[in-house]
Amino acid sequence: MKLPWMSRSDRSRWRSARTVADLGELMARWLEGEIASRPGYQARYGPEDETEHLVPTLAALCRAGYVTTCSQPGVAGTGVDGMWWEQRAAVELVVVDPALCHRLVDAAIAAGLFVRINDHRLDSGGVQEPPVVATTRDGEAMTAFGGRISRADMAIQWPGLNRDLYRQVSTGTYVSVIAPEYGPDGDRLWTVLDRLTGRHHNDPWASRTRPTGTASR
Repeated sequence: MKLPWMSRSDRSRWRSARTVADLGELMARWLEGEIASRPGYQARYGPEDETEHLVPTLAALCRAGYVTTCSQPGVAGTGVDGMWWEQRAAVELVVVDPALCHRLVDAAIAAGLFVRINDHRLDSGGVQEPPVVATTRDGEAMTAFGGRISRADMAIQWPGLNRDLYRQVSTGTYVSVIAPEYGPDGDRLWTVLDRLTGRHHNDPWASRTRPTGTASR
């Protein structure tokens, strides 16, 4: 499948990936701005501005075997539409190594975070846990993390990958981790993930000024 509007060099990079480690490195480089496009995302667009301060955490996760597919910071404030928006810090990752998956889930649960596990292997039973609302607008649910993943979702999210690698990620475990708190207090999620990857052993978010916004990557 051709990746629309991707440059030839970007298409070649993603098609050349053979392992989850390769995929994680490419995703990290996209997050860091070294690659213009990624599969399943608008071509020639990088992460949303609101997630810029999360890039080191997300890139470290990708390089540690947790390939991130979507994320948002915890924010609360008035949006450009004049309405009150609240977000829970949240991230979705695909993990193919069971030991890594257990480490992630155990760390998240121990920290009191919400965890949702989903895959699309319906012919073998699969796991399809209900989603968690992650963004509200004047108290009305707008977006959620977790929820049913279908085969069609996999084809949209990972077009153009090597066939064997596509099989690995499309049958991997999709884990969504969501802070129970709305707003900046939920950014403790990133502390938990930084400790998981060994990026930080203290709390790098304690004194950060968080941006406000409503978009997610």
